[in-house]
Amino acid sequence: MKSTIENLGPTRVRLAIEVPWGDLDHAFGEVYKELGRQVRVPGFRPGKVPNRILDQRIGRPVVLEQVVQHAVPEVYSEVVREHQVRVLSQPDVEVTRIDDGDTLAFTAEVDVAPTLELPELDSLAVTVDDVEVTDEEIDGQVDTMRERFAVLTGVDRAAADGDYVSIDLEATLDGEVLEDGTTSGMSYEVGTGTLMEGLDEAVRGLSADESATFTTALLSGENAGRDAEVTVTVRSVKAKDLPELDDDFASTASEFDTLAELRDDVRARLGRVKVMQQGSQARDKLVEHLLEVTEVPVPENLVERELQWRTQAMERELQQAGMDWDSYFEMAGIDGREAYDADMRGNVENAVRTQFVLDAIADAREVTVDNDDLSAQIMAQAQRNRMSPEQYAQQLQQGNGIADFVADVRRTKALAQLLEQTTITDASGNEVDLEALRPRTERAEGSDDGDDSAEEKPAKKAAVKKAPAKKAPAKKAAAAEAPDDEASEEAPAADAEEKPKKKAAAAKKAPAKKAPAKKAAAKAADDEA
Repeated sequence: MKSTIENLGPTRVRLAIEVPWGDLDHAFGEVYKELGRQVRVPGFRPGKVPNRILDQRIGRPVVLEQVVQHAVPEVYSEVVREHQVRVLSQPDVEVTRIDDGDTLAFTAEVDVAPTLELPELDSLAVTVDDVEVTDEEIDGQVDTMRERFAVLTGVDRAAADGDYVSIDLEATLDGEVLEDGTTSGMSYEVGTGTLMEGLDEAVRGLSADESATFTTALLSGENAGRDAEVTVTVRSVKAKDLPELDDDFASTASEFDTLAELRDDVRARLGRVKVMQQGSQARDKLVEHLLEVTEVPVPENLVERELQWRTQAMERELQQAGMDWDSYFEMAGIDGREAYDADMRGNVENAVRTQFVLDAIADAREVTVDNDDLSAQIMAQAQRNRMSPEQYAQQLQQGNGIADFVADVRRTKALAQLLEQTTITDASGNEVDLEALRPRTERAEGSDDGDDSAEEKPAKKAAVKKAPAKKAPAKKAAAAEAPDDEASEEAPAADAEEKPKKKAAAAKKAPAKKAPAKKAAAKAADDEA
């Protein structure tokens, strides 16, 4: 078998392949066997029809066509392995010649990973922010704890911002009550603006059993975008009483006896969170630097396929939420479809470039993945997805995602090793301790991690009301997050990625602006956390 490779560009090649007729014996055998079971010829039992009779009965061109269909994928795969071509897509195959009894010739054009010229990797340096915990940040954490211990008390007065009201809602359109725009006994904090436009203005000043009507645009359902009349009735008003900020509160809300001890503990924990954020920032800056100094061509076909998949996934989410694109753009603060598509394309291209760079680094440094690496990452991802390691591994296998998962772990490991050799200093010139930034995939499997995480969680951490965060259309390439149990101490609300739910037609709810996780191009450094 003869084969040649022609470079059509930095990310596309053409394979020209000639197969001697004798190498097609296996394909002919399989085709004749299948045809023999299908074709009925008088005088012959099924499966016993001679090949020459089959050629006469169904035609030699039909036989050759099926032989080509059977042989080309196997031959193509063999040539790809032989030349060590890292393909990124399905090939465009063209049969150029069939000389019966002599040669089968075909070409295959396919997108491939580019060959990169990496920068010097032995003297990299990045600068991160200083670790500084302000009194305002401590106050915010303590106030969050106070909110948890607040008591709601019924009051005989009009509702004001900060009060909790129990309300009934009824939306009408053209005089008809909307079934999905009616609810009773809903609890709502006045002034938060989290439900629907115009509600806060209508509720302020209402006492129990008083009603008001306002106009608002429907954000979901078949009438999305139309203005409806909404009547809100207040059933009760409750004020929120916060506990006094003193030593008694500290002993109630934590294991500490004094408020000063509690504040010192909060300061220490916020400091640890910010150290982890330094790690995230270091990884971000390292990847950004690598992308800046490395020329990385991107296959347009690969980008287009990813954009199409993400767009279709987003459309499914919008449909489930009963929304259209215009309603989503308005809710997410996006300046139209053109801006959304441009932002999405930029994220996808950046993600693909990051994947290529990390693959090239892993190749150059001969990074390998062993069972310990895979086990540690499976455990970390299973914990993040709130399932057992066995369930996560089974999910990977059922979705044919094992190869992609191994590639992601390899990229993660390559970036982690490079980060260890990078000089990291804060803005004041102090060297940052890399040991505190060590990713989970580099740690020993199991026991100690859980204890460390438990120690770093605030004592009796206050529960806060989570709101959907405004997400980018795709994860930032190689965005290295701090571990969830650390980052949540400072900003628990930022971790919320709520799925769109079908609520009242006027409810202020949109799908989170995020990218469905089909591929792993952008999560190489995310998984380090």
